[in-house]
Amino acid sequence: MGKWALYLDAIQRFFATKEFLPVPVEPMSFDSLLVHTKKGLYCSAGDFFVDPRRPVDRAVVSHAHSDHARYGCRRYLAAAPGERLLRMRMNSDAEFEFLAYGESTTLGGVNISFHPAGHMLGSAQVRLEHQGKVAVVTGDYKLGDDDSTCASWEPVRCDLMVTESTFGLPIYRWQPAEAIFGQINAWWRSNQERGLCSVLYGYAVGKSQRLLSELDTSIGPIYTHGAVEKGTQAYRDSGVTLPATQYVGDLPRKHDYRGGMVVAVPSAHGTTWGRRFGKTSTAMASGWMAIRGARRRRSVDRGFILSDHVDWPSLLTAVEQCDPETVWVTHGYSAIVARYLVESGRNAIALDGVVRREGEEDSVDQVADVEDES
Repeated sequence: MGKWALYLDAIQRFFATKEFLPVPVEPMSFDSLLVHTKKGLYCSAGDFFVDPRRPVDRAVVSHAHSDHARYGCRRYLAAAPGERLLRMRMNSDAEFEFLAYGESTTLGGVNISFHPAGHMLGSAQVRLEHQGKVAVVTGDYKLGDDDSTCASWEPVRCDLMVTESTFGLPIYRWQPAEAIFGQINAWWRSNQERGLCSVLYGYAVGKSQRLLSELDTSIGPIYTHGAVEKGTQAYRDSGVTLPATQYVGDLPRKHDYRGGMVVAVPSAHGTTWGRRFGKTSTAMASGWMAIRGARRRRSVDRGFILSDHVDWPSLLTAVEQCDPETVWVTHGYSAIVARYLVESGRNAIALDGVVRREGEEDSVDQVADVEDES
């Protein structure tokens, strides 16, 4: 049976009967390295959690987004390039330890190291080695070298691979980022010629800075929402070069934004905060824009398909290059991806049965996302 036939068969069974690969009721375990629990992935040998779902004593985190770096933990271990982002989000009373990519430390006999994930600044695959076995927790990741704001993903060979599946369906196939940024700049230029202000929505930390890095500054000035500016400053402090921006809150209420580009968080759309820009054209940059209905629900004028996660072919490529004995699939279309891998000859299981909803890509704290900058 061909790959597409396998996929279609899996989809038909899932939606027709609601029967699929079972979500484990009992905690899944892989030797002494990882156990899947309600609090997240727990390493019993080292007594720590990887990307915990709840506050824990010791957390090893893949990156600074709030669905992976849980607020309230006592101790955090993460990759050094993301230090400023993680400190920005976490309680200052917590203890932090940071490792350069490829550097290792040991907890309870477990060797821990971080390897580039390509998702955002400081994002990492967490590699764990104990008693001759290797597990890799990918966190969020994307393949390719088209992002100047973070280190590119590298394959890490392992016995167990815990992979995300946010866009784990064959309909998600990304175009080259260069082409998408060409579309964004062409849209901005067209708006500038029409005397409109362009408002581009992207998540505050990660996506917004990637967008900023590729904007054509010859078109006009660039403005930022407060949450975007905060994340952007953390990127700059980390050594990432980004174009000059003006924080909207520092400008007079009647400032003329015509021809400019405003980079803002999605939750600002349709609020009183956006009225100051006058006549606008709005757009959203997200992998979810591949689905026509998602753009309609966002009520924006344009949708640009740009994601910081693996698409379907990249996910399969990553599994092939890491070549694990076992694959645990989580964060997204986990049941569908696991079924496909099983039918393709892999040992795979879905750790959760919940499909991530539209709008949850690159989830970050939304506190003070929409501020009154009058």
